[in-house]
Amino acid sequence: MTTEHFDILIVGAGLSGIGAAWHFQDKCPNKTYAILEARDSIGGTWDIHRYPGVRSDSEMYTYAYNFKPWTGTKVIADGHEILEYIRETARENGIDKKIRYGVKVLKADWSDATNTWTVTAERTVDGETTEVIYTCNFLLSCAGYYSYEGGYTPEFKGRKNFKGPVVHPQEWPEDLDYTGKKVVIIGSGATAVTLLPAMAEKAKHVTMLQRSPTYMANIPEKDHISDALRLVLPDMLVHRLGRARGVALQRGVFRLSQSAPKLTSTILRGLVKRQVGNKVDMKHFTPSYNPWDERLCAVPNGDLFKALRKGHASVVTNHIDKFTKNGIFLQNGEELEADIIVTATGFNIQLLGGMQLSVNQEPVKLTEGMVYKGTLFEGIPNAAMIFGYTNSSWTLKSDLSSEYICRLLNYMDQMGAVKATPINNDPTIEKHSFITDGSGCTNASYIQRALKNMPLQGDKLPWKVHMNYLKDLPMLRYSSLNDGTMEFALTGTLEDTNEPLVVISG
Repeated sequence: MTTEHFDILIVGAGLSGIGAAWHFQDKCPNKTYAILEARDSIGGTWDIHRYPGVRSDSEMYTYAYNFKPWTGTKVIADGHEILEYIRETARENGIDKKIRYGVKVLKADWSDATNTWTVTAERTVDGETTEVIYTCNFLLSCAGYYSYEGGYTPEFKGRKNFKGPVVHPQEWPEDLDYTGKKVVIIGSGATAVTLLPAMAEKAKHVTMLQRSPTYMANIPEKDHISDALRLVLPDMLVHRLGRARGVALQRGVFRLSQSAPKLTSTILRGLVKRQVGNKVDMKHFTPSYNPWDERLCAVPNGDLFKALRKGHASVVTNHIDKFTKNGIFLQNGEELEADIIVTATGFNIQLLGGMQLSVNQEPVKLTEGMVYKGTLFEGIPNAAMIFGYTNSSWTLKSDLSSEYICRLLNYMDQMGAVKATPINNDPTIEKHSFITDGSGCTNASYIQRALKNMPLQGDKLPWKVHMNYLKDLPMLRYSSLNDGTMEFALTGTLEDTNEPLVVISG
């Protein structure tokens, strides 16, 4: 069995993985790297999701990379536009040549004897699967937080009784014809809010069945300010101005939601009321929680509200009792007729793409340790993950984390270090969930399911997870690398010698 060695291994060729590769090429040009991708194509989320109307739920100047300007015309871009943006980035920079397709990583073991990771994976080619081994000096997971193998669908009583198809958006059949059909979408998050107006264009009627309402905000489909500036300014400058404006707006709305939740709730519900008029009961848009306790759903150009006004769609707020032959029976005694049921009920949560870590053959329980600067893992050498924001655009954090890792690797080269390990030397630190109250989206079902599989955070830096770009920017881009918490090993104990480990800490 052959083994390939790289300075850096990236797991995942989605938005974060391609972005991280660009940063490595730009800031660590002497490092060798490869991307291990379990699927056969680039794009991750944006290649997997093929449901009608699939689009971003963040505005594009902050969701796009900080190094490649977004020149599309839509503020909330369609999925195929984002996919092409990612693939174009990979093609333009030769990143696509660094990808190993069909390689699913199973486990990775760090060895203090060799100061390397040994990564065990399965490679599938033409239906045949074989085991492959890679080694690297630094391991980076860009696999996100949910499984690409299937979406999350709760157990519904009587599901087998329903005569029509039950479809999860993550597993959308290419041949599903909903023309002239009655469709019930279970869910009220970004996916459901996207599906309703898209399917209402062809379906007989679309009903969004929600257990509880979600805060929604109508936003313009196009950014006319950026479109005008692009006529006289370079694309990158327009991109940076749009990004700065987007960050300010996102943080402003989030801070207002935290400091004046009643006022924010009144404003958001008032804006929805203007959109739906008297056609829709506002109980369906009056959440019981405060704004940003769950993610705020963007409604570009008010497309969902237009579908409701025209009578092509409706919203029902109730709990499911059971599936029936002809649809869904609700706990209030009402039955919703359906030809097709769509379960927009979220994802199966999975950290590191399901990869199991060990150190010197001892399994590591990530859920018992903390994250360092929201990126590296307590007590684990030369390993990191990209995990974006829950209350803002994912890519804002992924860019910063990639930049930080590049700084760390270059610093290690300068001092001759072969290993960097975050060590908690503070016995007074209190450990908390990775995402805590005040971070946004804490009540969301997918967050609650994720927490049991996530590492912890501390109540003080550098173990505290901000979920705040304006705080992460100085910490990840400019703060000291040798901060007294990160331990650097200048040499390792070799198997055939008794050479001692030399550690610098603080």
